[in-house]
Amino acid sequence: MSIVRQLHKFGGSSLADPECYRRVVGILKEYSSDNDLIVVSAAGKTTNRLIAFLDGLSKDGRIAHEELQSLRQFQLELIEALIEGDEKQTLIATLSDEFSTLGELTAPLTEAEKAAVLGHGEVWSSRLLAALLSQSELAAVAQDARAFLRAEAGTQPEVDFGASYPLIKEVLAQHSHHRIVITGFMAQDAQGHTVLLGRNGSDYSATVIGALAEAERVTIWSDVAGVYSADPRLVSDACLLPLLRLDEASELARLAAPVLHSRTLQPVAQSAMDLSLRCSYQPESGSTRIERVLASGRGAKIISSLDEVLLIELSFASGHDFQRVENDVLSSLKRAQLEPLTYESQPDQYCLRLAYTAEIAGGALEHLQDAAIEAEIKLKEGYSMVAAVGAGVTTNANHCYGFYQQLKNAPIEFISESLSRLSLVAVLRKTDTKPLVKSIHSQLFQAQKHVAIALCGKGNIGSSWLELFTEQKNELEKRHGMSFDLVAVVDSQTYWFDSNGIEAAKVTAHFDEEAIPHTDSDWIKRLGAIQGYDDVVVLDVTASKTLAERYLEIAEQGMHLISANKVAGSASSEYYHQVQDAFAKINRHWLYNATVGAGLPINHTVRDLRESGDDIIALSGIFSGTLSWLFQQYDGSVPFAELVDLAWQQGLTEPDPRSDLDGSDVMRKLVILARESGLAIEPEAVKVESLVPQELADLNLDDFLDKSHILSERLAERLEKAQREDRVLRYVARLEKNGSATVGVEALNKEHALANLLPCDNIFAIESKWYKDNPLVIRGPGAGREVTAGAIQSDLNLLSSQL
Repeated sequence: MSIVRQLHKFGGSSLADPECYRRVVGILKEYSSDNDLIVVSAAGKTTNRLIAFLDGLSKDGRIAHEELQSLRQFQLELIEALIEGDEKQTLIATLSDEFSTLGELTAPLTEAEKAAVLGHGEVWSSRLLAALLSQSELAAVAQDARAFLRAEAGTQPEVDFGASYPLIKEVLAQHSHHRIVITGFMAQDAQGHTVLLGRNGSDYSATVIGALAEAERVTIWSDVAGVYSADPRLVSDACLLPLLRLDEASELARLAAPVLHSRTLQPVAQSAMDLSLRCSYQPESGSTRIERVLASGRGAKIISSLDEVLLIELSFASGHDFQRVENDVLSSLKRAQLEPLTYESQPDQYCLRLAYTAEIAGGALEHLQDAAIEAEIKLKEGYSMVAAVGAGVTTNANHCYGFYQQLKNAPIEFISESLSRLSLVAVLRKTDTKPLVKSIHSQLFQAQKHVAIALCGKGNIGSSWLELFTEQKNELEKRHGMSFDLVAVVDSQTYWFDSNGIEAAKVTAHFDEEAIPHTDSDWIKRLGAIQGYDDVVVLDVTASKTLAERYLEIAEQGMHLISANKVAGSASSEYYHQVQDAFAKINRHWLYNATVGAGLPINHTVRDLRESGDDIIALSGIFSGTLSWLFQQYDGSVPFAELVDLAWQQGLTEPDPRSDLDGSDVMRKLVILARESGLAIEPEAVKVESLVPQELADLNLDDFLDKSHILSERLAERLEKAQREDRVLRYVARLEKNGSATVGVEALNKEHALANLLPCDNIFAIESKWYKDNPLVIRGPGAGREVTAGAIQSDLNLLSSQL
């Protein structure tokens, strides 16, 4: 059986001083296991100091000596502060030998020799962290990545997976049950020379090693919690993005955002592992998870910028087939992993302009010159770049307009849309991009959000919600600064769809003439592809098992879900968790407070208690408004069957009252509450007493109502027995922490808290660590179209505050 392992990567800022190293050890104690891998960068500014040392070697030996002594002191202070006993002396001796060797170097050095010098920082970090982990009773070994990573030098060195895979397998086998602390940033070529992996090389080596080791997840720990909607140093109200699609992350990285590098993401795209970004300074401050999510995007998520951009301008002779040479140039650059940030094509002038960072421009220019392209090639400096990134940004009219509007007075060179539709990019003559980033961010993300709503079910609850939404729409929009449009109403066989919005007050009168048939889930796909809205919310006020089985599809389309439907919440644990995970993975919400207690805040209360540190010991109560009404009325003066018929006629029961009488509705509510309280429970584990006699279970509704006297006869005996003992009958649900769960008729003292309710009331008694001697009681109307519609509206209000 393969070992499940994760990889943790720590950048230089996470290893900047002794306190940082201790914090990393704390993180690894909390978040890693003994077979995990750790990739490290050089501590603090070590690599910059080594670069200064090499620069000094070729210019001024005195400066080189001073840089080396300063760096030696820094590394010694780290060891002195962190390591104890014999291991400290061993590390100091080894370090002294290495600095003596570095001090004997003389210029000129070959590129391979320079690379070997620059790799020392990672070696020192790896060795020091492994020693500190071992000292902290976490078995660890240091490992030089050059022992197994193979690559050849180049502008963008690529790790050879085929050559590296068997070598890393040997290393992993040698060090089982140890955390392996591996050097980032470097590999080795076929001649044994050090090859540096370029900008963000440690992040790239981390995901490469993760893929080679078949890690389940790579977490990159740095000084930021992940990807923000803009650089938080530029935009104070930039927000952390908990989830980012892999293609959006790749586009952001391709545009040279500092938090990600495109090569870092290549191994993620080619493997099954997830990638997370977290802050080592505040591990619980949030994170960005990058996953292969296919939910449809609806616009920009991130505003990015670069202050230093260069243009390579290619001018072709007028006789060329411009389209062909343009395709040849772009294809050649792509093969060499030298794609431009963006480009402008000018067919009428036979000119192609390619935008690059300063780091890549030289390599791209050299590649184009070596390719002997028949064009005049110029490299031009003095440009900046601003970009809006997110799936669907180029088709979101509001975002496109806002982007262009904020740039109208800027010194624009050209604006381009990516072929992938993942970005809008503006190249500008050199300018201060900070105010542009702030104004675009404000225009795109602080402008009014547009939310589309689809209502599934237009019966009792649905029609009540439509009335409530008509009354509350303006107030809801004013409260949250958003617009809400009802765009679809769906029943079991047909649906009415209008992307411009449907007037809620007219649904009942005009649904039949506007609705069209739907098959399977075509309405879900159509809703998922809707344009012009930032978020889409599906309201399920049905009791449909078929619709509950499509919740995963709703999540796949990137929509939020609010349910009164109890089926999914009380389904098998496997499906319940699948649905929860599906929405969580795409940073969408599934709210279902209306599934239990109609408008009573019972789900929220139980969840909030548990998440606040309380421990739920037991739950009990009367969970059905229908059965509450029936047993409050049932004193023997009127047969039970007649009360059922009366409740049915008044709309207090489901269309088939057996759905209330068989206890399945109460069972589902009990399962949902159990899960909210943190208990793992299957529906089959609940012992349910059905009030429906077996001989009436399979009859049609009319026959059931005609023969329901059998139900009266069964209950009459129990009522007589209860009354002889001065008790009353109630239909009670009970749950214990040990998993014992029952639903059925109980004879209670007349003074019992569950015995004295108003008709249709629900009551929930919560016993917990905090409410042990005096249970927390929530009581109120638990049935009725108005209160259930109110619970749906409450969840919509809560969701709006989270968007």
